[in-house]
Amino acid sequence: MAAMGPDKHLRADAERNRQRVIAAARQVFADEGLGVSMRYIAKRADVGEPTLRRRFPTKADLVAAVFEDKAAAYADAADAALAEPDAWHGFTTFVESLAGMQLGDRGFTEVLTMTFPKSIRLEEQRRRAYESIGMLIARAKAAGALREDFTPEDMILVLIAHAGIVAGAGDIAGTLSPRLIAYLLQAFAAPGAGPLPAPPTMVETYRALLRMHEDDQGAASS
Repeated sequence: MAAMGPDKHLRADAERNRQRVIAAARQVFADEGLGVSMRYIAKRADVGEPTLRRRFPTKADLVAAVFEDKAAAYADAADAALAEPDAWHGFTTFVESLAGMQLGDRGFTEVLTMTFPKSIRLEEQRRRAYESIGMLIARAKAAGALREDFTPEDMILVLIAHAGIVAGAGDIAGTLSPRLIAYLLQAFAAPGAGPLPAPPTMVETYRALLRMHEDDQGAASS
Protein backbone atom coordinates (compact mmCIF):
# COMPACT_ATOMS: atom_id res chain seq x y z
CA MET A 1 0.00 0.00 0.00
CA ALA A 2 1.43 3.37 -1.03
CA ALA A 3 2.34 5.81 1.73
CA MET A 4 0.15 8.88 2.14
CA GLY A 5 1.77 11.89 0.49
CA PRO A 6 2.24 15.20 2.33
CA ASP A 7 -0.78 16.85 0.65
CA LYS A 8 -3.10 13.95 1.46
CA HIS A 9 -1.79 13.83 5.02
CA LEU A 10 -2.51 17.57 5.47
CA ARG A 11 -6.00 17.16 4.01
CA ALA A 12 -6.67 14.21 6.32
CA ASP A 13 -5.50 16.22 9.34
CA ALA A 14 -7.66 19.17 8.29
CA GLU A 15 -10.73 16.95 7.93
CA ARG A 16 -10.11 15.35 11.32
CA ASN A 17 -9.87 18.81 12.90
CA ARG A 18 -13.07 19.86 11.14
CA GLN A 19 -14.95 16.85 12.48
CA ARG A 20 -13.59 17.44 16.00
CA VAL A 21 -14.78 21.06 15.89
CA ILE A 22 -18.24 20.10 14.62
CA ALA A 23 -18.59 17.35 17.25
CA ALA A 24 -17.51 19.69 20.06
CA ALA A 25 -19.75 22.53 18.82
CA ARG A 26 -22.74 20.19 18.47
CA GLN A 27 -22.39 19.14 22.12
CA VAL A 28 -21.74 22.65 23.43
CA PHE A 29 -24.63 24.20 21.51
CA ALA A 30 -26.97 21.44 22.68
CA ASP A 31 -25.96 21.83 26.34
CA GLU A 32 -25.46 25.60 26.59
CA GLY A 33 -27.07 27.27 23.57
CA LEU A 34 -25.45 29.42 20.90
CA GLY A 35 -24.07 32.11 23.21
CA VAL A 36 -20.76 30.32 23.80
CA SER A 37 -17.61 31.81 22.31
CA MET A 38 -15.60 30.42 19.40
CA ARG A 39 -12.59 30.30 21.73
CA TYR A 40 -14.50 28.06 24.13
CA ILE A 41 -15.53 25.73 21.30
CA ALA A 42 -11.93 25.54 20.05
CA LYS A 43 -10.81 24.59 23.56
CA ARG A 44 -13.47 21.88 23.80
CA ALA A 45 -12.38 20.54 20.40
CA ASP A 46 -8.71 20.65 21.49
CA VAL A 47 -7.68 22.81 18.53
CA GLY A 48 -6.41 26.36 18.33
CA GLU A 49 -8.87 29.15 17.59
CA PRO A 50 -6.98 30.04 14.36
CA THR A 51 -7.47 26.43 13.22
CA LEU A 52 -11.19 26.66 13.93
CA ARG A 53 -11.54 29.98 12.11
CA ARG A 54 -9.73 28.71 9.01
CA ARG A 55 -12.62 26.31 8.47
CA PHE A 56 -15.38 28.42 10.02
CA PRO A 57 -14.58 32.16 9.77
CA THR A 58 -17.74 33.17 11.65
CA LYS A 59 -19.96 31.55 14.25
CA ALA A 60 -22.81 31.59 11.71
CA ASP A 61 -20.70 29.37 9.43
CA LEU A 62 -20.12 26.92 12.27
CA VAL A 63 -23.76 26.95 13.41
CA ALA A 64 -24.93 26.24 9.86
CA ALA A 65 -22.57 23.26 9.54
CA VAL A 66 -23.60 21.86 12.93
CA PHE A 67 -27.34 22.22 12.41
CA GLU A 68 -27.81 21.13 8.79
CA ASP A 69 -28.78 17.63 9.91
CA LYS A 70 -31.08 18.97 12.65
CA ALA A 71 -32.84 21.25 10.14
CA ALA A 72 -33.39 18.23 7.89
CA ALA A 73 -34.80 16.26 10.85
CA TYR A 74 -37.14 19.17 11.63
CA ALA A 75 -38.45 19.18 8.05
CA ASP A 76 -38.69 15.38 8.03
CA ALA A 77 -40.79 15.49 11.22
CA ALA A 78 -43.24 17.89 9.57
CA ASP A 79 -43.44 15.68 6.47
CA ALA A 80 -43.97 12.56 8.60
CA ALA A 81 -46.79 14.32 10.47
CA LEU A 82 -48.42 15.18 7.14
CA ALA A 83 -48.29 11.50 6.16
CA GLU A 84 -50.33 10.49 9.23
CA PRO A 85 -53.84 9.37 8.17
CA ASP A 86 -55.44 11.21 11.09
CA ALA A 87 -54.97 14.98 10.73
CA TRP A 88 -55.18 15.76 14.47
CA HIS A 89 -52.82 12.96 15.39
CA GLY A 90 -50.36 14.25 12.80
CA PHE A 91 -50.58 17.76 14.24
CA THR A 92 -50.13 16.68 17.86
CA THR A 93 -47.31 14.30 16.94
CA PHE A 94 -45.43 17.16 15.28
CA VAL A 95 -45.86 19.49 18.27
CA GLU A 96 -44.60 16.73 20.58
CA SER A 97 -41.65 16.06 18.25
CA LEU A 98 -40.82 19.77 18.22
CA ALA A 99 -40.78 19.81 22.03
CA GLY A 100 -38.55 16.75 22.07
CA MET A 101 -36.07 18.40 19.70
CA GLN A 102 -35.95 21.46 21.96
CA LEU A 103 -35.39 19.32 25.05
CA GLY A 104 -32.48 17.55 23.39
CA ASP A 105 -30.78 20.67 22.05
CA ARG A 106 -30.84 24.17 23.59
CA GLY A 107 -29.47 25.68 20.38
CA PHE A 108 -32.31 24.32 18.28
CA THR A 109 -34.85 27.09 18.98
CA GLU A 110 -32.23 29.77 18.38
CA VAL A 111 -31.32 28.31 15.00
CA LEU A 112 -34.94 28.50 13.89
CA THR A 113 -34.83 32.29 14.44
CA MET A 114 -31.67 32.85 12.40
CA THR A 115 -30.98 33.04 8.66
CA PHE A 116 -28.03 31.41 6.93
CA PRO A 117 -27.74 32.83 3.40
CA LYS A 118 -24.45 30.98 2.80
CA SER A 119 -25.94 27.60 3.72
CA ILE A 120 -28.29 26.76 0.87
CA ARG A 121 -29.07 23.31 2.26
CA LEU A 122 -30.05 24.58 5.71
CA GLU A 123 -32.28 27.31 4.28
CA GLU A 124 -33.92 24.82 1.91
CA GLN A 125 -34.74 22.53 4.83
CA ARG A 126 -36.26 25.40 6.80
CA ARG A 127 -38.43 26.40 3.84
CA ARG A 128 -39.53 22.79 3.39
CA ALA A 129 -40.48 22.60 7.07
CA TYR A 130 -42.41 25.89 6.94
CA GLU A 131 -44.43 24.76 3.92
CA SER A 132 -45.23 21.40 5.53
CA ILE A 133 -46.27 23.06 8.81
CA GLY A 134 -48.65 25.33 6.91
CA MET A 135 -50.24 22.32 5.22
CA LEU A 136 -50.37 20.47 8.55
CA ILE A 137 -52.32 23.34 10.14
CA ALA A 138 -54.68 23.68 7.18
CA ARG A 139 -55.38 19.93 7.13
CA ALA A 140 -56.14 19.80 10.87
CA LYS A 141 -58.53 22.75 10.48
CA ALA A 142 -60.24 21.14 7.49
CA ALA A 143 -60.81 18.02 9.59
CA GLY A 144 -62.54 20.12 12.25
CA ALA A 145 -59.90 19.15 14.83
CA LEU A 146 -57.87 22.37 15.14
CA ARG A 147 -59.47 25.66 16.18
CA GLU A 148 -60.01 27.97 13.21
CA ASP A 149 -58.09 30.91 14.71
CA PHE A 150 -54.83 28.96 15.06
CA THR A 151 -52.09 30.53 12.91
CA PRO A 152 -48.54 29.51 11.91
CA GLU A 153 -47.31 32.20 14.32
CA ASP A 154 -48.93 30.22 17.14
CA MET A 155 -46.44 27.44 16.43
CA ILE A 156 -43.72 30.00 17.18
CA LEU A 157 -45.48 30.77 20.47
CA VAL A 158 -45.17 27.08 21.31
CA LEU A 159 -41.42 27.29 20.69
CA ILE A 160 -41.08 30.40 22.88
CA ALA A 161 -43.19 29.00 25.74
CA HIS A 162 -41.43 25.65 25.71
CA ALA A 163 -38.00 27.30 25.50
CA GLY A 164 -38.64 28.63 29.00
CA ILE A 165 -39.03 25.07 30.28
CA VAL A 166 -35.86 23.96 28.50
CA ALA A 167 -33.80 26.90 29.77
CA GLY A 168 -35.13 27.20 33.30
CA ALA A 169 -36.31 23.82 34.59
CA GLY A 170 -32.95 22.03 34.66
CA ASP A 171 -33.14 18.34 35.51
CA ILE A 172 -36.95 18.31 35.69
CA ALA A 173 -37.50 19.82 32.23
CA GLY A 174 -38.36 16.38 30.90
CA THR A 175 -41.09 16.08 33.53
CA LEU A 176 -42.59 19.54 33.01
CA SER A 177 -42.46 19.49 29.22
CA PRO A 178 -45.20 16.87 28.53
CA ARG A 179 -47.59 18.65 30.91
CA LEU A 180 -47.12 22.02 29.22
CA ILE A 181 -47.53 20.48 25.76
CA ALA A 182 -50.68 18.64 26.87
CA TYR A 183 -52.17 21.91 28.17
CA LEU A 184 -51.36 23.68 24.91
CA LEU A 185 -52.77 20.92 22.71
CA GLN A 186 -56.03 20.93 24.65
CA ALA A 187 -56.24 24.69 24.12
CA PHE A 188 -55.57 24.27 20.40
CA ALA A 189 -58.31 21.66 19.85
CA ALA A 190 -61.49 22.75 18.10
CA PRO A 191 -63.75 24.48 18.76
CA GLY A 192 -61.77 26.31 21.47
CA ALA A 193 -63.16 27.60 24.75
CA GLY A 194 -63.52 31.18 23.57
CA PRO A 195 -62.20 33.86 21.23
CA LEU A 196 -58.52 34.79 21.33
CA PRO A 197 -56.84 38.19 21.18
CA ALA A 198 -55.54 39.10 17.73
CA PRO A 199 -52.38 37.19 16.82
CA PRO A 200 -49.07 39.00 16.38
CA THR A 201 -47.75 39.49 12.87
CA MET A 202 -44.98 37.26 11.59
CA VAL A 203 -42.57 40.22 11.84
CA GLU A 204 -43.51 40.87 15.48
CA THR A 205 -43.19 37.18 16.32
CA TYR A 206 -39.72 36.86 14.86
CA ARG A 207 -38.61 40.08 16.53
CA ALA A 208 -39.59 38.51 19.85
CA LEU A 209 -37.60 35.39 19.01
CA LEU A 210 -34.58 37.39 17.94
CA ARG A 211 -34.76 39.45 21.14
CA MET A 212 -34.81 36.23 23.18
CA HIS A 213 -31.79 34.99 21.21
CA GLU A 214 -29.91 38.27 21.81
CA ASP A 215 -30.70 38.16 25.54
CA ASP A 216 -29.32 34.61 25.76
CA GLN A 217 -26.12 35.68 24.03
CA GLY A 218 -25.74 38.66 26.36
CA ALA A 219 -26.18 36.46 29.43
CA ALA A 220 -23.63 33.96 28.14
CA SER A 221 -21.01 36.64 27.48
CA SER A 222 -21.44 38.46 30.82
